[in-house]
Amino acid sequence: MPVQITTDLKQNINHFETLFSDCADIKKRKIKIGRKLEQECYIAYIEVALSSVDWKDSAVGKLLQTLRELPEEELVSYVKGNVEDISDSQPFGTIEDAAQGMLTGDALFFLDGYDKALKIPDKGYPGRGVYETESEKVIRGSNEGFSESVKLNTALIRKRLRSPHVKVRESFAGRRTNTNVDLVYMKDLIHPGILEEVEKRLKEFEIDGALDSGIIEQLTEKRKYSPFPQFQTTQRPDRAALAILEGRIVLLSDNSPVALIFPATYNTFIQTSDDYYSRWEIASFTRMLRYLASFLAMTFPGLYLAMTNFHTQILPTDLLLSLAAARQGVPFPAVVEIILMEMAFELLREAGVRLPGANGNTIGIVGGLIIGQAAVDANIVSPIVVIVVALTALCSFAVPNEEFATAFRILKFFFIVLCGYLGFFGFLVGILGVLIHLSHLESFGIPYLAPFVGADLNGYRDERDTFLRLPLNFLKKRPVYTRAGARTRLRVKGQREENQKNKKEK
Repeated sequence: MPVQITTDLKQNINHFETLFSDCADIKKRKIKIGRKLEQECYIAYIEVALSSVDWKDSAVGKLLQTLRELPEEELVSYVKGNVEDISDSQPFGTIEDAAQGMLTGDALFFLDGYDKALKIPDKGYPGRGVYETESEKVIRGSNEGFSESVKLNTALIRKRLRSPHVKVRESFAGRRTNTNVDLVYMKDLIHPGILEEVEKRLKEFEIDGALDSGIIEQLTEKRKYSPFPQFQTTQRPDRAALAILEGRIVLLSDNSPVALIFPATYNTFIQTSDDYYSRWEIASFTRMLRYLASFLAMTFPGLYLAMTNFHTQILPTDLLLSLAAARQGVPFPAVVEIILMEMAFELLREAGVRLPGANGNTIGIVGGLIIGQAAVDANIVSPIVVIVVALTALCSFAVPNEEFATAFRILKFFFIVLCGYLGFFGFLVGILGVLIHLSHLESFGIPYLAPFVGADLNGYRDERDTFLRLPLNFLKKRPVYTRAGARTRLRVKGQREENQKNKKEK
C-alpha cells in the first residue's frame, strides 16, 4: 500500500529513509528555515544529480534563500500558493511517488506542516551533450546526433519543428527501471489508429528493465521472427523531424541515442536525410545505387555460385577459362570456399566493432588484406572469391540503415546454400520466398512494400519518391502514412489564384 505524506515531517522522514536505507548515494539534509530558523524542512537528492543546495544559482538554493526570509507562519501558505505554480515543481502525495520523482534526477523538498513533497528540477543526471552522430553520415545537412537524455532529444526535435501541433506523449517502461518513453508526433498529420496501436503494444508487456530502445523494439514488433525490422532506427534529429512531417511517429527512450520511427517500409530504409537536401539528380542516382546494393548484398555470392557451378554457358569463354585457372589447386568446393570467406569477413567486422577507436579500423583493413592475400597464396580460396566477398561487403555497407542491412547479411547465407545446390532455380526460389515474406509483412498497418504495392491509395504520388527522387516541386503530397485530408505539404503561392483566373477567361 502506498504511504501517504502527512503534515508530520518526522513521520515522513522515517518512511522515506526506510525506503532508501543503505543508499549512500542518496543525500538527505534537515535544514532550518524561516526568519527565526525555527521551522524544519528536509531535502533529499541523488549526489551527482544536484548542483549544490548552497549555491545561489541552484533552484533548491534559491527556494531555501526565499524561505529563510519569510515568517514561520507564512511558509506553508507560500509553498502552497507560489512554489507549485512558479518554480516548475511537481507535488506528490505519497512517499513512493515522491521517490520515483527524485530518481529522475531532481531534488525532493519536504516541509513540516505541508502534506506534499515537492520535486524541484535541477541539473539532473550527468550525461553526454549533443555530439556529431557516429552513424548515418551525410554529405549535406546537420551533423547533430541524439544523446542519451530523452528530454534533450525531444528538444532537438522541437528545435526543428516549431509548431504547437507537435505533441509529446510520455509513458514509462520497465517495472524496475521506470524508463521514460516519449512518443513524438504531429497531431494533425498522424492516423489516430497508429498512436492507439503503439500505446496498446507498450502496455502488453511488463519487463524488469528497458535500458535501450532496442528492447522496446523487440517487444512491440508484430512479426518477431522476421529478419526485416518493422521499426526504422535513427540517431539523427533531422531524420526524425522529416519522419514526423510525413505523418509518422518517433519513439524516444531515455538512456538511448537511437530513436524508433514507425510505420516503416522498405523504401524508407533506403532513404537518407541528404536525399532531400541535395539536387534531385544526385539524390536519384545514389538512391538507385542503394537499391541495387541491397539486392546484391543478399544475392551476389549466390549468383556467383549458380553461374560457375551450374550455368557456365551464360559466361564468356575467356572469363570462364580465367575462373577455372584461378580455382586450380583449391581443395574445397565453391560453396565451402564462399562460406569460409564470408565467415572470415563477418568475424573481422565483429572484431572491428568491438575493438576501441582506431584499432577497430586497423583490424578491419589490415586483417582483410592479410587474410585475403594469405588465403589466396595458400590456395585455400581463389582470387575471384575474395573479390565477390569484398563487393558483397561494400554493398552491405551502402545500405543506410544498419539493422536493415543486417537482414541482407543473414539472407546472404540462405542464398548461398540454395544457389550452391540448386543453381539458378534455387536463386528464383529464394527471391520468390523473400518477396512472399515481404508482401505479408507490415508495419502498423502499412504494407512493407509500399508504395510498390497499394500505390493507388495515394493517387500513385508516392512513387515519385522511390527509385527516383523527383524534384521537390513534384513532391506536393505527403506519403500514405498521413491521414487523409492532410497530405498536401507543398503549395506554390499564387498558383491557385492563377488557375482560377485562367478558368474564368476560358
